Amino acid sequence: MGKQYETVIGLEVHVELATKTKIFCGCSTEFGGAPNTHTCPVCTGMPGSLPVLNRQVVEYALAVGLATNCGINQYCKFDRKNYFYPDNPQNYQISQLYLPICHDGWVEIETAAGKKRIGIHEIHMEEDAGKLIHDEWEDCSLVDYNRSGVPLIEIVSEPDMRSADEVIAYLEKLRLIIQYLGASDCKLQEGSMRADVNLSVREAGTKEFGTRTEMKNLNSFKAISRAIEGERNRQVELLEDGRKVIQETRRWDDNKEASHAMRSKEDAQDYRYFPDPDLAPVVISEEWIARVKARQPELRTEKLARYQSEYQLPRYDAEILTGSKHLADIFEETVAICGKPKEVSNWLMTDAMRLLKEQGQEPEDITFAPENLAKLVELVDQNVINRTVARGVFEAVFTENADPLQYVEEKGLRVVSDEGQLRRVIEGILRENPQSVADYKAGKQKAMGFIVGQAMRAMKGKADPAVVNALVKEML
Repeated sequence: MGKQYETVIGLEVHVELATKTKIFCGCSTEFGGAPNTHTCPVCTGMPGSLPVLNRQVVEYALAVGLATNCGINQYCKFDRKNYFYPDNPQNYQISQLYLPICHDGWVEIETAAGKKRIGIHEIHMEEDAGKLIHDEWEDCSLVDYNRSGVPLIEIVSEPDMRSADEVIAYLEKLRLIIQYLGASDCKLQEGSMRADVNLSVREAGTKEFGTRTEMKNLNSFKAISRAIEGERNRQVELLEDGRKVIQETRRWDDNKEASHAMRSKEDAQDYRYFPDPDLAPVVISEEWIARVKARQPELRTEKLARYQSEYQLPRYDAEILTGSKHLADIFEETVAICGKPKEVSNWLMTDAMRLLKEQGQEPEDITFAPENLAKLVELVDQNVINRTVARGVFEAVFTENADPLQYVEEKGLRVVSDEGQLRRVIEGILRENPQSVADYKAGKQKAMGFIVGQAMRAMKGKADPAVVNALVKEML
């Protein structure tokens, strides 16, 4: 029986805040844009330029801190973290080491193993660095400072996670809290949420932590899961061979499903932190905290409970709907118009989810207006169109935000409930299918289903199925 190992994981999560301008200057934070166009003397580190703190950054950091049960340092300040790298134009990064804005928080996660609290050591504000583009053809590196000075918060967890499942649950929880607050869109693929994984292994039952490594370059939940698995196995193999794990920063390569060492791990003293002389300390009053608290929206956990009690939705539906802030907003706005929560939920849960999957999109990409979905629900409810037709109408609403009523009129899709017309169609079908009529008379119930189907097809699905059923039965 070999030794049992326990994995110990802590995360550093960087989140780009949704401010319109950068943390210390007025440049745009918009993603994309031609290289070096969202820049000025401050964010390109020109000598003599001075930073001015963006108040909205502090507001967002406070909102996230309060939502994650943190204590707030009402007197906090900025420090310079010195390091030399081409994408870091000042040769230092403005961050917070000694007095971060938030400290000692927690969030509760739920995995198959049950509920668990993950501690948050601190949350601090800082600026992002620029971006290096390595040109394979020209064999050179180009630097784009558009991202330099974009405001970040870094959320540093305690080493409380023990598996990839717990890590993903923690990240999902943070992502939803931050999206609900409107503090960031948290798109991993655009780098507005990035996670560095600190991982060590130790023999099960021991108190001491093993030597940790930090893994960078993780831009999807799948990559994070694979990297944790890969690094755990690498460290266990080293220990089994009697070798040591070296404390270092490693880079995960998702294509090769392997990591390689980038640099030996620095400690705080290597960065020669000192208080930034150009920025005054931030003093956060009780009133300011109270104002931010009063503005906090309903977060996912509360919404989940409310959807089940107020709208009588099953937990599964409520989980899907609240799993995206945008989807929850569409649901609530539609229900406010038509007052039919279960119907609205059904359209979003089945048809909208199917179309998103087919088009490889996320709920965030939904563009139709809630009033158009509400109109569709009403049209079905008032029997202006039947369900079969409604699904086609929903696709038009989903893809081009069509007005359902206009669409139904233009395409002539209203339910045909003119009995005379329906009788004529059914008579024709009975004449053409004497065998089915004989089968039905001989007691074969299936034959009636066939005739109803033929009638619906002849009416291009626009007849009321209940009326057709009744007429076929009567005429047979």
